[in-house]
Amino acid sequence: MHSIFQKNTFFVKEHVGMFKAATNYDVYDEQKNLLLECREPNLGFFTKFLRFTKYKHMTPFEVIVTHVASGQQVLRIEKDVTWFRSVVRAYDEKDQLQGTFRQRMLTIGGKFDILDENEIVKCQVKGKWTSWDFSFEQDGQQLAQVTKKWAGIGKELFTTADNYVVAIDPTVPAQDDTRLLILAAALCIDKVLKE
Repeated sequence: MHSIFQKNTFFVKEHVGMFKAATNYDVYDEQKNLLLECREPNLGFFTKFLRFTKYKHMTPFEVIVTHVASGQQVLRIEKDVTWFRSVVRAYDEKDQLQGTFRQRMLTIGGKFDILDENEIVKCQVKGKWTSWDFSFEQDGQQLAQVTKKWAGIGKELFTTADNYVVAIDPTVPAQDDTRLLILAAALCIDKVLKE
């Protein structure tokens, strides 16, 4: 796991665009230093087309997350075509599977199970249907929280751009792979539940 995931707070800023098929994010630290770039470089024609329809949530995606200073991949997140529930896979900088996220069926607000590479549940993501707040919990203990930062009326009404903060509890050990999975899942919340 890359050392960048040892940080406790990440500010995720989605690029503004009225008519865009690809989702692009920048990830900053608390001092507003750019840390990571998240890009969707390999969109096919049909996927781009479907992103502008009501079937947008069913389209596949592959988000490549690179470290700004080194230009190296630190995370890759992918999802195949979705019919009923989304299953997202997260890979580390060596392109080795670190875990999956499985959307739970028939939940209000949205829920995910985050599983490690051995299909063991590491934690759950629980959302509120009335807001853009998500909690990562393990055995009743909160490991992290994702909250939306208001982007301003013009941006909110006329674009799909979102800004949010990922706050990982300092009690999660610095070398724990759960940190990588939390950030990966936070990037997926927007693409799977909120787009």
